[in-house]
Amino acid sequence: MEKLDQIIEQIHQTFEARTKARDQALKQARQLTRFCANAIRAVHRDDWDLAHEHLASAKELVDALNHDLLEYRDIYFAGYTQDALKEFAEANITYALIKNEPLPTPEDLQLEHHTYLKGLAETAGELRRKCLDILRHGHSAQAEKLLGDMDDIYAVLVTIDYPDAITGGLRRLTDICRGVTERTRGDLTLSL
Repeated sequence: MEKLDQIIEQIHQTFEARTKARDQALKQARQLTRFCANAIRAVHRDDWDLAHEHLASAKELVDALNHDLLEYRDIYFAGYTQDALKEFAEANITYALIKNEPLPTPEDLQLEHHTYLKGLAETAGELRRKCLDILRHGHSAQAEKLLGDMDDIYAVLVTIDYPDAITGGLRRLTDICRGVTERTRGDLTLSL
């Protein structure tokens, strides 16, 4: 029992460091989500410079999260951190597809595969939004291209047949992607 005070003091120090890392990660995750939402908003407004600016700021936060949480992998894999990183994937993929640029890879974005796939699945909703905006102005060729991208996304997501424990709940997002894609196909068909 002589060392109990020392042991407890070490535990306090460890918990203080973990709490500090957690608080910082929460702050970074909120900022990351905000930058990604603003980037997507800029994409829908065709403000490519602003979108790029927001994505660059988001990338700095992703780099910081990856660096700061090297010792705290459980915090890195916590829901709020991965959700923010998923938004980063969605924003970058949306930007690339709508601007007709090469699709970024999980490695390009420094993301776990399941996080990337969840962002990819959620991109379908942003592509639907863009399609509907395009259809209001009568530009159906680009809408057809984006619908094709949505079809491609669903086609690959449906092949990811692994337990939710591995994919982080991707199956539900794949089902949502299918519904969004089919509604968009219906809207495009009626428009044409």
